[in-house]
Formats: sequence, structure tokens, C-alpha cells
Amino acid sequence: MSGANFKDHFSGLAQAYAEARPEYPDALFDAIVAVVPASARVWEPGCGSGQATRGLATRFAHVFATEPSANQLERHWAQPSSGYTGNVTLAVEPGERTSLPDGGVELVAVAQALHWFDLERFFAECRRVLAPRGVLAAWGYGDFLAPEGMVEAVEAFRAQIDPYWPPERAFVDAHYADFDWPFPALPAPDLWLEEEWRLPHFLRYLTSMSAVGRCRAETGADPVARHAPALADAWGDPDEPRVIQWPLFLHLRRKPG
Repeated sequence: MSGANFKDHFSGLAQAYAEARPEYPDALFDAIVAVVPASARVWEPGCGSGQATRGLATRFAHVFATEPSANQLERHWAQPSSGYTGNVTLAVEPGERTSLPDGGVELVAVAQALHWFDLERFFAECRRVLAPRGVLAAWGYGDFLAPEGMVEAVEAFRAQIDPYWPPERAFVDAHYADFDWPFPALPAPDLWLEEEWRLPHFLRYLTSMSAVGRCRAETGADPVARHAPALADAWGDPDEPRVIQWPLFLHLRRKPG
């Protein structure tokens, strides 16, 4: 996979992705900090618009955040054009090939992106760029739990978009269980991702799903618009926050010294 032919499911959804995706909890980064020193240099491939970059940048010395979609990266909060001058460097690069030198980082951190990579090539790149005793941290989250009273409306929405999930979605559902990891495992906690959202934010989140984008492209129908009235009825007061939860999984792997 090269920068020119990567599986791009999100460039057309980049604005919704940047605005509506959930933030990762402190507990996730605490688990990584427990096994990686604060002085670490970090490579974050597949960084998207930066949902995970902020947590990494506040805990580690430097983050080199890469993304094959220039459209996604344009919306990253650490763009120099926004006046940012901190410890994050951005580059348009695929996950399978980076400009980093051999042994150049102590942490490779992949947030909700590993299933899009050519794993054999990406893991080879991890072996190259990670310093001895460096850590590969990869995490993701599955589908959200339907809030109380919304199960029927959510399931009707899901029934329309389910045929349009890319095959890689199965890797997320399996929590990356069958991957041929390049390094031995470290203990990792079970985690949850949780947000309090009002209805407009929740609907924007649904719009950011790759299956929604594919459904619109292939059928011309917008599944979020179609199901928004039923979802709104089930939600109630649109300005009343609701708790949305996702199961969050984390893999930690240390390169031998």
C-alpha cells in the first residue's frame, strides 16, 4: 500500500470526523505511560484529525503524527497554519512507510487505524523505527451501546448501514484478536470510552462512520437523514445530554532489547 492507493474511507467525511469523533480517556494514556517514559519520541501513524495526538503530546516529548489523507490532516488541530508551535510534527505519509530513521522512536501509537494498514509491511516498519525496548500501542473501539430507550431506533439505523461496512470492520469487532503481532504482549487493561453528547453531536458522529459514507456513495441515500426523526423521537429533548459508551480495547507490545 502506498500513499497513492491506500484505502481511503474518510477523506470525504473528514469534517464530520474532526468535529464529532469521541476523545480518548485519561485511563488509556495512563496505561501507556506506565510502560513508556515521558522522554519518549512517538510516531502516530494514521493520526486522522488528531483525536489521539493531544493525549500523546501532553505526556511525551515529541509526536510525529502521520496520515495518508491530506484532507484529513488539513483538519488536524496541530497544523502550523493554525499558529501551533508545540511538540507535534505532521506529515502526509502512509502507515507502511515513514521518513523516520531506524530506531528513531520509543513508542508507536495507533488509534483506531491499525485495521486499515497492510499489517505485514506496517509491522516491519515498526521493527525498523522502534528503538530496543520500544512499545507498539494499538487501540480501537467497537460500536457504541444504544442509550436507554433508543435500542429500536439505533438498530433500524444500523440495519441500513451494516451492508456497507468495509471488510476491515471485522478486525475491530474482534478487537484485533487474530493479528500476527511482531512483539511480545504487555498487560493491558479493559477500558471504556464515554461521552456526554447532545443530539446534534450524536447525529454528526453517525455521519462520520465509513459505512454511512459508502451507503451514500453507492445508493445516493443518506441513512442519517432517513433515521434522524426516529432517533430524535427516541432521544427526547435534543439539548438534553445523553451518555454514549463504547468498549475500548488496547494492545501493548514491547520490542525486545
